[in-house]
Amino acid sequence: MAPKIRGVIFDMDGLMFDTERIWDTFWAPCCRKLGLPEPPASFYSGGRGLAGDKLKAHIAETYGKDAGRLLDEVWAYGNEQFRKGVPCKPGLKELLAYLEQRGMPRIVASSSPKTMIECNLQTTGTARYFHDVVCGYDVDKCKPDPAIFLEAARRIGVDIHDCLVLEDSYNGVRAGHASGAVTIMVPDLMPVTDEMRSLYDACCRDLFEVREMFERGEL
Repeated sequence: MAPKIRGVIFDMDGLMFDTERIWDTFWAPCCRKLGLPEPPASFYSGGRGLAGDKLKAHIAETYGKDAGRLLDEVWAYGNEQFRKGVPCKPGLKELLAYLEQRGMPRIVASSSPKTMIECNLQTTGTARYFHDVVCGYDVDKCKPDPAIFLEAARRIGVDIHDCLVLEDSYNGVRAGHASGAVTIMVPDLMPVTDEMRSLYDACCRDLFEVREMFERGEL
């Protein structure tokens, strides 16, 4: 990759914060509260990176007409839990401080609701590093469609081809690649596959390694 990055777009869950594992723990208690069966194991991986109608459709595959009220219950429960704070992924604050020092625009593009994104940024002390936030409800289509990344690039005033997208999920990497951005996968719960290798520009073990790529002039 030739050095050309002029703006960085961050996914949130599983990339910035160690929240994917936490999200997985919300469904069972919410199902019990509503008198619904607990989700099968495949339910969790299939929903990663989804938002809006695609997320509702995924939930409906298991819960049918109860999908809407279950999702509402999970969002409410999640908001309550996340107000207590979430753990940052290794290297997040160091990368953000480095990008701030370089004066590089930074924006969050996440499928989560805006209130939840802003809550996580505030409780972790990372809100000050970001110029803006784009959530799943700000665009008509969710990941793997590239709309959210294209909107993020527009908001920071940087051509998408000069942006770096940082993602952990399959749908996020698909969206980053489709947008035309330089895309780096930082795997969380989902292993790297041959499809992902064909789509991303690089794979890093953590955000420390992303910072090192900048420092070496590779981005």
